[in-house]
Amino acid sequence: MKIDTTTQLQRLTLDLEGPVARVTLSNPPLNVIDLQMMDELIAVMEQVERPGVTAVVIRGAGKQFSAGVDIAAHTPDKVQGMLVKFHSVIRAMLATPKITIAQVEGACLGGGAELALVCDMVYTARNASWAFPEIKLACFPPVAAAALASVVGPKRAAELIFTGRQISGDEALAIGLATRAARTEELESLVDDAVAHLDPLSSVALGLAKKAFYSWDSMHFDKGLARAEQIYLNELVKTADSVEGIQAWMEKRAPMWKGK
Repeated sequence: MKIDTTTQLQRLTLDLEGPVARVTLSNPPLNVIDLQMMDELIAVMEQVERPGVTAVVIRGAGKQFSAGVDIAAHTPDKVQGMLVKFHSVIRAMLATPKITIAQVEGACLGGGAELALVCDMVYTARNASWAFPEIKLACFPPVAAAALASVVGPKRAAELIFTGRQISGDEALAIGLATRAARTEELESLVDDAVAHLDPLSSVALGLAKKAFYSWDSMHFDKGLARAEQIYLNELVKTADSVEGIQAWMEKRAPMWKGK
């Protein structure tokens, strides 16, 4: 059944199926995370904080997970508000005692990949496309900068962040970015199987287990994300190359770097 929300949902759908809340990103064709979707994600995470909900599944409509945060929101006049809002989404995902599960098909890029990264479990299609391509626009992904190394190791994280290289779902599994991988047609049943293992368990115990599980990393992540955010806002967005990278993308042309 649909869950009533105080915010009218236009970029998401939210369905409650027993102990599972399924959140579907719906901003076709690539489910770009714009400011409205961020507001709706925050509202939805508040709505699922109710007894009886054990797990939250995040997925994308139309066989795509998400191509990331709206690049138009990275301009100097919007970037601070965007980062604060998007990082509020990330912090809400991390703070919930519900078990969060990413169901990844198609594009899983930038902020979309960061959203999947902070989920407790990640099930990906083998042919999904994962990347943190922000560096190609003379930017960097703050959430990945703070958290990716703890998931895949520092050397692999450095390669993904510093080169923006795209990887498949199979490689995401191999490096520890995903929990399991399957063919696209098998992915939903794989997620359903994971949910079935959670169904008979105590939601209170799961929430406390999650709290304990992340108790050490959360201290480092909070400080790391705050620091990455400040570097982004106080240094990166003031560079000519950052402005050029976003502008070139919006004008659909190759960027002309100045190295400053």
